[in-house]
Amino acid sequence: MTVSPLRWLCACGLWLILAVAQPLQAQPATIPADAATRLAEDGFSATEAAIGLIAASGAPHAVAALEAMADRRLLFWKDPARAIWRDAAGASFDLLTGEAVASPPAGASLVRVNNRLRGAIQAALGTLTLLSPDPQRRLRAAEAVLRSRDQAALADVETALARETVARVRVALLEARAALILTGTTADRPTREGAIATLVDVADTTALTVLRQVLPTADATLKPVIEAGIASIERTMAIRDVAQTVWFGLSLGSVLLLAAIGLAITFGVMGVINMAHGEMVMIGAYVTFVVQEVIRTHAPHLFDWSLPIAIPLAFVCAGAVGIAIERGIIRFLYGRPLETLLATFGVSLVLQQAIRTWFGPTNREVGAPSYMSGFFEVWGLQITYGRLWILVFTLVVFACLLLVLRATPLGLQMRAVTQNRRMASAMGIRTRFVDAMTFGLGSGIAGIAGVALSQIDNVSPNLGQSYIIDSFMVVVFGGVGNLWGTLVAAFTLGIANKVLEPFAGAVLGKILILILLILFIQKRPRGLFALKGRAVEQ
Repeated sequence: MTVSPLRWLCACGLWLILAVAQPLQAQPATIPADAATRLAEDGFSATEAAIGLIAASGAPHAVAALEAMADRRLLFWKDPARAIWRDAAGASFDLLTGEAVASPPAGASLVRVNNRLRGAIQAALGTLTLLSPDPQRRLRAAEAVLRSRDQAALADVETALARETVARVRVALLEARAALILTGTTADRPTREGAIATLVDVADTTALTVLRQVLPTADATLKPVIEAGIASIERTMAIRDVAQTVWFGLSLGSVLLLAAIGLAITFGVMGVINMAHGEMVMIGAYVTFVVQEVIRTHAPHLFDWSLPIAIPLAFVCAGAVGIAIERGIIRFLYGRPLETLLATFGVSLVLQQAIRTWFGPTNREVGAPSYMSGFFEVWGLQITYGRLWILVFTLVVFACLLLVLRATPLGLQMRAVTQNRRMASAMGIRTRFVDAMTFGLGSGIAGIAGVALSQIDNVSPNLGQSYIIDSFMVVVFGGVGNLWGTLVAAFTLGIANKVLEPFAGAVLGKILILILLILFIQKRPRGLFALKGRAVEQ
């Protein structure tokens, strides 16, 4: 078979192109030698020029070199001009090629960096990492460009924006692009109006700062648009502040509900003022600590399961202690509320001292599983996973408790004893057994509350004392023995606390809440939702 001359020439040409292109592709980009020369001059202006050369080089190690400069890990020599940088582990690399080198010889000096150069470094890093495959690096790069507002980065932002698919990163890039357009001088009026609209849509503190910055220098026809945008952002941020306050209040209310729900049962059914209720919460927190210590020692891979494992154990331990207290002390003091209060207060002191003896007086570390770490944003609201899980957990416990009271024989007996103890006894209900089980159930729920509170508070012998007064306030405000009243009261007091804190402070806010609660009880002694029944109404 013969080969045509044309096909033979095409094959030779293709081979020649591949032979020339392959070495070119194999050579990675390097930083120009002039960058080391500029650094060797040891002047801020020369260093700024070197930053520009490093950023424009396209070298794969340019980001690491600039980060090293910002962290004072970049060294230089004057004769001959040379520079190396160290990574976090202490290894040394040549600035120009990025290749590993031996330890630097004597005579090296650190590259000096001031605030202006740090801003230039941040701007350069932002530009370099806008196209990183890591979304978090792209997000940080967009935020760096937004802070520096370096006009040279506008083209890179446009390129990155055309390729971006992650919603959060895209919003950051849009905001950075709008800020660059408004602070620059080349964009026309429609483009500037579009940038203003973008910032109004984002409506965060940075967007408001950018609009306020450009307002004094804007032309007369654009000023009304900017002023309207500033007013719109301020209204949106005010609404967000209210929503954030409500979220904080719901978060606090979930904690109060979790701490008070067990007390609502024992106080409502038995009429016992249990001052040791806070120590049941403390026991649950220490059970969580013990479970995590055992897992850390013997099965570290199960750490994320530590809380699910601790929940039933805390319920059993705190419930058993509660039943022991009821059988050993409280059953001899029914009908004598003052003696009951003093006895349970003494029990709380004994339990606190026992914990101090076994675990010491200092705070104990209880870690957070991976699914309870971090936060996310919804419409500008920062919602932590830990608080969200506690809110969900509280509502699940509340629903389970309602199910127990409505759909089990023990729940029916508890409701009967609550409404009319003597009639329930006449109908054959063992009221003493119901009292013991009720006290155990309330104490067990307090132990579960301790598991959750260990994630947001210090685990110490005094943990329960921080919530006992608030728990009584919730129970009395909602109506003694009424679970729905306890739910409403917990969230109401939580939101009221967070609303008053910015104006009156945390301490004075609690005092005001207490005063308002006292005034409310004067008008409605039985709380928001009073129980119905002959014994209650007598």
